[in-house]
Amino acid sequence: MDKLEQEHLLKNKLEQDHAVMVHNLAKDGDDIIKSLTPQSAHLWHMASALCGEAGELFDAIKKFAIYEEDLDMGNVIEELGDVEFYLEGIRSSLGVTRLETLAHNVIKLDRRYGKEYSNQAAQERVDKV
Repeated sequence: MDKLEQEHLLKNKLEQDHAVMVHNLAKDGDDIIKSLTPQSAHLWHMASALCGEAGELFDAIKKFAIYEEDLDMGNVIEELGDVEFYLEGIRSSLGVTRLETLAHNVIKLDRRYGKEYSNQAAQERVDKV
């Protein structure tokens, strides 16, 4: 067997091994459904929709930054509103207020950076030690 055939066989084995691993490790859909509560289903809905809306916001900004299109502020505002909607859905389901999340974020970032951003502080992540 030549080197090219060996590489082909190794790639096929890796693909098969990976497929088997994913099959064995992925949580079964029926088990997920059975374990859902109304709150966990709601949070799942809110979080998955948040990801979609964040992607739409990113796309609007990408068009401006990368493709040099005019920034569609109407769309940006719409997508920011959608992001806020799903964030509020998550917060209210968990009994957390927007002010609590903002205060926590201010404390975290102050601990991490003080009054000014630096690459060193970002790399050292003092707040995670």
